[in-house]
Amino acid sequence: MTGLVSSKRSGFGLPMDIDQLRTIALFADLDAALLEQFRQRSQVQSYRVDETVFYEGDILPERLHILMSGRLRMTKTAASGKETILRILPVGEVFAAPALFGNRQAPATVTAIAPTTVLTLEKQALLKAVSQTPELALQLLAIFNQRLQQLHQRVHGLVSERAIARLVNYLESMAEYGGTDSVTDGEQLRSRLTHYQIARSIGITYEECVRLFKQLKPAVTYHRGGLITLKDRDRLHALSLKPER
Repeated sequence: MTGLVSSKRSGFGLPMDIDQLRTIALFADLDAALLEQFRQRSQVQSYRVDETVFYEGDILPERLHILMSGRLRMTKTAASGKETILRILPVGEVFAAPALFGNRQAPATVTAIAPTTVLTLEKQALLKAVSQTPELALQLLAIFNQRLQQLHQRVHGLVSERAIARLVNYLESMAEYGGTDSVTDGEQLRSRLTHYQIARSIGITYEECVRLFKQLKPAVTYHRGGLITLKDRDRLHALSLKPER
């Protein structure tokens, strides 16, 4: 399913005020006059669980996209029909870069996996802001540079690392970018990740994912529904270096 992304969604055109815009790291240091311009030329849209923000191949509107709340899953489908989870996007993430800097074609399908709100800002408003505040362009470049480094690390890991090491690296990256909450027995990932989602993200089967979690059990606990707790990171690293059984 491809085409021009429609604005007919479950919660289109929700209000956004300057204080909310300031909560976005990219906009935190901008002056009130510029934020007021952004407020007038931005839109906030809500999505229900399993609702699609856009499909791979869709032509995107020329707008900056930022995840304000909830969680988004980014997936890509191969010619064989196999779907791979590329990323689980955390709150505050800037995404859909081709809408601003490329051919406007969505490189992947993005779907809400929790009640979600997305802010979009007109490209012209962003360009005007960059002309007035050049530091904003540097911040955007830093964001996309970080994304390229993450992609490089992931591709390198898929090619060169054993499955158990890929799993450990994936869990640690989700802890870093998705955040954790302190619980009695360790750090609980805020992102719920099922065996199936993880398997599709790191290029292994569901069965292999279940088996690897059993090997990591002294350092990680997995509860039904994808609730994961990192109990001992040092031990987690040590287990990832052991030969797989």
